[in-house]
Amino acid sequence: MRALSELMDLRGRVALITGGGGHVGRAIGEALAEQGAIVALLDFDAAAAERAVDRLRVEYGATATGLIVDLRDEDATRAAPAAVLEKYGRLDILVNCAALVGTSGLEDLTAPFPKQGTVTWRLALEVNLTAAFVLSQASSEALSAGGRGSIINVSSIYGMVGSDMSLYEGTTMGSSAAYGVSKGGIIQLTRWLATMLAPAVRVNAITPGGILRGQPEPFRKRYVDRTPMRRMAVEEDFKGAAAYLASDLSAYVTGQNLVVDGGWTIW
Repeated sequence: MRALSELMDLRGRVALITGGGGHVGRAIGEALAEQGAIVALLDFDAAAAERAVDRLRVEYGATATGLIVDLRDEDATRAAPAAVLEKYGRLDILVNCAALVGTSGLEDLTAPFPKQGTVTWRLALEVNLTAAFVLSQASSEALSAGGRGSIINVSSIYGMVGSDMSLYEGTTMGSSAAYGVSKGGIIQLTRWLATMLAPAVRVNAITPGGILRGQPEPFRKRYVDRTPMRRMAVEEDFKGAAAYLASDLSAYVTGQNLVVDGGWTIW
């Protein structure tokens, strides 16, 4: 029987993380780098990707690289796993973390429902859901080759439950239909892929709760008041979940949705 330290060891394995320059993507990249993985961070923001890669190299001594890809471009998205294979010779872990969210600068994404446009709807579905399908498809052969492949899809509590609009009263914040639908789709894509790619590849989801990022005080107070753990999430909260699902710690786990929300969805 292997020790826990052996089960969590990712040395020799290669991970591709989308949204790798963003808050959660960076945290997941750090977790896998700490376990010894080679890490490729995919992001459309070249500066953010470069900063994240530099941190992995300096702080963790990791082998890391950045891939600058716009996930709206299917051809470029589909080519990303091949670029990782060409550079490192293998691909063992795919983390679909990138998403358009309320802070992405799309004015109508979280506007009142009558003003949420179909152009933004299609764009959010393309980045949040379709790109995960394309990357999983393009990665499946390489992930299968090693026999211990792992796909981790990042969803959201709003992919599980409806929006509580009372949280937003008195703020400029809102809730996006496209975001919730795309994140619900991610959970179902996880289940579907788990049956299609087993036994060589495991497919699981992480569902974060609300993450503290300078939201207005009225929203924060209401959110915390209805959270059993009495706080919002921070990026560090997702490192353990990623470490577990990427490694042999979860070798017999597939098709599952690991909810990391401080209990927010249990009411």
